[in-house]
Amino acid sequence: ILGDALYALDCHGARGIRLDANGFLGVEARAEGPAWSESHPLSITGNQILGGMIRKAGGFSFQELNLTLDDIAQMSKGGADLSYDFVTRPAYQHALLTGDTEFLRLMLQQMHAFKIDPASLIHALQNHDELTTELVHFWTLHAHDMFMYKGQTIPGSILREHIREEMHERLSGEHAPYNLRFVTNGISCTTASLITATLGIRDLELITEDDIAQIQKIHLLLVMYNAMQPGVFALSGWDMVGALPLPAEAVAERMLDGDTRWIHRGGYDLAGLAPEEQASVRGIPKARDLYGSLDSQLQRSDSFASMVKKILAVRQAYGIASSKQILVPEVDSPGLLVMVHELPAGKGIQISALNFSAEVISEELTLAGFTPGTVVDMINETVEGDLSEDGRLMINLEPYEALSLRIVNSSGHF
Repeated sequence: ILGDALYALDCHGARGIRLDANGFLGVEARAEGPAWSESHPLSITGNQILGGMIRKAGGFSFQELNLTLDDIAQMSKGGADLSYDFVTRPAYQHALLTGDTEFLRLMLQQMHAFKIDPASLIHALQNHDELTTELVHFWTLHAHDMFMYKGQTIPGSILREHIREEMHERLSGEHAPYNLRFVTNGISCTTASLITATLGIRDLELITEDDIAQIQKIHLLLVMYNAMQPGVFALSGWDMVGALPLPAEAVAERMLDGDTRWIHRGGYDLAGLAPEEQASVRGIPKARDLYGSLDSQLQRSDSFASMVKKILAVRQAYGIASSKQILVPEVDSPGLLVMVHELPAGKGIQISALNFSAEVISEELTLAGFTPGTVVDMINETVEGDLSEDGRLMINLEPYEALSLRIVNSSGHF
């Protein structure tokens, strides 16, 4: 593995190395049951050797490690530089599907409890894999731990099954037949088809222009969640063009072994260079895209790509990637999520406020410990109100709207 990593760095010019399943580098037989691998000392040591050597060769690494939060935290000490956000990715998908952020807030709180810095995570939209619903944290080590959810204290194993059932029911099957289960791991879908399932669209052939506008709005909500917090933001070409899943029959030969992930790996023409082609150079059928090529989108200020560009410009200008998450307050509105960050270089306090529901939200927050000041919409450059002397702030959000707010001339007392 180390040889492959150094070859990629020295011969191919790579600078970032992805470590897949590096939590299983050490394997030891047990007298009974499955082998010991997760949390094995050799897994931890092997990861540290890999991460250290990659840094020595001038590169960096990130781990795609879908394990308990205990293991993610442990494997991040001296090992890979970054970890894929398996902490909140299933949770923010659940928030969208249900219009309720309680499980997402629970996961953000668990992340801080295990001292996992969100700045160390890669917060992503679609990638080549399925939307995982394994929820390993509640499946193994914390199956019998008690968690507060919906006003009740329930074991982790019961919480896991409840969340999985909700996601599977809303995201696949009769409700959204174009998304397919992938063994027991999760659901094969694109970000766009996650959103169509949320909107109750059962037949992708019936999507209207109004539907596309709504899909784009929700897609931008998910961009805002991932981009307006500390850490790395990642999105794919499938996201950029708004790709829908391929019909199962179009990739039936590739799915003979049960790997349904091929439906969300459709070909796309990102630069608009070959609009007449119906398949990629590797023979993958071209997916239907809702937004068009990047080239055509950048000619319109209201397109998905142009809006993402605007969001990323704000993220870059204020150093949100290297900010510090200092508060995830409790809220009354089910669909509301608020994350408060201390910006670097004395740039003040930033607040990400997101509405994951189809309902209008108007809620007053109390943010104690901050200097009062004018609250500005960082993206639209408009004044949204004031943080009062006693820390009160009114949040007003339309359905599926997200705001990045900054308290001007403010600093936290944390």
